[in-house]
Amino acid sequence: MMSKVIYCKFLKREAEGQDFQIYPGELGKKIFQDFSKEAWMQWQTKQTMLINEKKLSMVNADDRKFLEQKMIDFLFEDQELNRNKKDE
Repeated sequence: MMSKVIYCKFLKREAEGQDFQIYPGELGKKIFQDFSKEAWMQWQTKQTMLINEKKLSMVNADDRKFLEQKMIDFLFEDQELNRNKKDE
């Protein structure tokens, strides 16, 4: 099977796209369409560090919400998905 190549908004270059939608919902659809396998692997590394440093539990809804916001911050940086973010 040929890998699909996409323009990755995180890497800002063409890269191998993901094989399937990893994350649920509309957000997952955007991630699938606009972010490469490489970008997702970079996020997973960062996510693991956050889970360990902050001792997060994926059973806890607040921890999952915190992690989702960190994922949006990491992947989308200044893109439209962050427009709701308050100025820090």
